[in-house]
Amino acid sequence: MTRPFADLRVLDFTTTIAGPYCARLLADAGADVIKIESPEGELTRHRPPLREGASTSYGQLNAGKRSLVLNLKEPGAVEIIRRLVANADVLVENFRPGVMARFGLGYPALAALNPRLIYCAISGYGQTGPSSELAAYAPAIHAASGYDLAHLVYQEGRERPDNCGIYTADILSGTFAYGAIATALVQRHATGQGQMIDVSMLEAMLNLTTTEVQVAQFPQPPSGKPLFSPVATANGYIMPAIASERTFQNLAKAAGREDWVTDPRFAEYPTRRVNWGVLIEELEQWSRTLSTAECEAAMNRHGVPCSAYRSVAEALADPQLAHRDALAEVFDAGGSFRVVNAPYRMSAGLTKVREFSADLGQHTREVLHDAGYSDAEIAALIAAGAAVAA
Repeated sequence: MTRPFADLRVLDFTTTIAGPYCARLLADAGADVIKIESPEGELTRHRPPLREGASTSYGQLNAGKRSLVLNLKEPGAVEIIRRLVANADVLVENFRPGVMARFGLGYPALAALNPRLIYCAISGYGQTGPSSELAAYAPAIHAASGYDLAHLVYQEGRERPDNCGIYTADILSGTFAYGAIATALVQRHATGQGQMIDVSMLEAMLNLTTTEVQVAQFPQPPSGKPLFSPVATANGYIMPAIASERTFQNLAKAAGREDWVTDPRFAEYPTRRVNWGVLIEELEQWSRTLSTAECEAAMNRHGVPCSAYRSVAEALADPQLAHRDALAEVFDAGGSFRVVNAPYRMSAGLTKVREFSADLGQHTREVLHDAGYSDAEIAALIAAGAAVAA
């Protein structure tokens, strides 16, 4: 199989998570992604886990990219970018709005050099508007979007929002950016013209709260507890996802409580929601007599969508992931580590993570040679501090 984006050249100016994840998906699909870093290196290069100074956190988000180190404060570095742009297909950046323009590298300036360029900018709130210049990281965007308080509604007896350690907004925004770039490439195939893509992390998070967006416009009376709650077992917890009448009836069969199907407290959806806490209490009279594995097996036998609560380490050991080749081995200066492939497979296209994570500046000379610079010119750029090579 071939990689779908094998002929694509991407300039990656991104840092941290959202932008790097977007560009890694492009690299997975075959694009030649040139990661442009400052002499200090991208922020995540210094985040643990570290082995021999090499970060697997960095490698997970940047596998398969070539590393070019430039000091954009030097005119020679800006000129290198302009030369690279002339033959690039895509540029991805996630600086605050206006930063690239101050270097003379905003979309209008670069589109004049290459009208086919697709320029994707990821930011907290979008490129324009009253909030556009605010600093933004995923936890702040979770709060700003209403996501955290929407989640809190489902936590009985809780008033304080959860702490944040999983950066949903970053991965979601990076995924939307990847989809937008692919969409723009299809349009460019028809028109021959590139364009600017403006991805807002705030709007990405709002796309997760589909029900809540509608209820915010059309408030509804309280409907009782939600129909998704952890259920205690003898040695842990399990999540049954009771999303239809059939799954409720199957749950009743699994628990040996088919009387629930006609019980006026539970028989119909509205009263079931009102009495959800009572239903869970009665369900746990059964589930607490079984181990989590036994409870999960019983529910699966009766077609109840469910899962035991697992750690990430336990999830990574799932035979289903091994069957789908969901994990790829990547090598860097510290050895090897595994990363998760994109969650889709193509029958005629290869999208598996590439197996290397570059050292800082590892490809500086190579990329400059590709751009037409001679050995003497490269040496001069490095001596002037415009470029740095490993």
